[in-house]
Amino acid sequence: MSSLQRKLLALVPVGALLVALSSVTLPYYSEGPGPAKDVEPLIDVSGPPLYQSEGRFVLTSVRFQPLSAFGVAGAWADPDRAVIPRSALVFPGESQLEADQRSVSQMDESKIDASVVVLTRLKGYPDHRGNGALVESVVPGCAADDLLFPGDLILSIQGREVADVSVLRQILRQAESGAGGVSQPLDVRVSAGGETTTVSVTPRPCGDIRRPVLGIAAVNNFPFPISISSGDIGGPSAGLMWALGLYDLLTPGDLTAGRTIAGTGEIAVNESVLPIGGVQQKVRAAKAAGATVFLVPAANFAEARPVAGGIRLVRVRDLQDALDFLHGS
Repeated sequence: MSSLQRKLLALVPVGALLVALSSVTLPYYSEGPGPAKDVEPLIDVSGPPLYQSEGRFVLTSVRFQPLSAFGVAGAWADPDRAVIPRSALVFPGESQLEADQRSVSQMDESKIDASVVVLTRLKGYPDHRGNGALVESVVPGCAADDLLFPGDLILSIQGREVADVSVLRQILRQAESGAGGVSQPLDVRVSAGGETTTVSVTPRPCGDIRRPVLGIAAVNNFPFPISISSGDIGGPSAGLMWALGLYDLLTPGDLTAGRTIAGTGEIAVNESVLPIGGVQQKVRAAKAAGATVFLVPAANFAEARPVAGGIRLVRVRDLQDALDFLHGS
């Protein structure tokens, strides 16, 4: 064997190691700025008059990418990215697909909660409502998990029309009282994505609840159709911006005052703005989108400050804080 051949053979283990370091995925992700999207064009409302803004409300997001050993080193060296463990995104015993589905459900729930908040303020909701009951959330592991989803409109159960949430509760109380914790399957007729279908759900005990339940929370149907398109962005953190975009569309004037205003924060039905993850990456995404203002949950304010640079941070505890700033600035 020649000297050159021996040298080439000696390089084989090194090459194999380099391939492994670059191709084997570790239980870590990089967290970096994700897409920033204009909110109002993503909201479709039918019925009431709408008032378009001259400026922009922008939601911000985070992009996650699985990492190899080389990728971890590169992410650590990049000031615009952070390295987080897989366990921060995928819960114990959960597959990646299940984690992705959970993220989508959280986004759908945020759209419903934002709409509930705005309609309650502006349109006399829930007294002024449509027929049916909207699924707001589904408890993981309960009977309705993977059968019903946030945003599904329940029209009837076992052929009985569901006029509103009070009727839904009455029907479920009767159906969930099976003797000895045993219930019969329920035919639940739902409308989702423009299609109507019937799913069979059998109430059963779940978690600390010993009696049979579906495991859903529901709200009254909205008085007019509202559709919000989130694309491939998941999680609950766009709630505040959905609420502001919808509020601005339904009220005369222009809350943006011609500016590009970005923000983040999960919104609860009591109007509280809750903290979220990845706030520094979202501030960076807002600056890249040309925003001059970033609305940030009060609990995330200190974390956001080091990367704010030229963007104005506005601390918000609830929707009223955001509206006060927008009306007064």
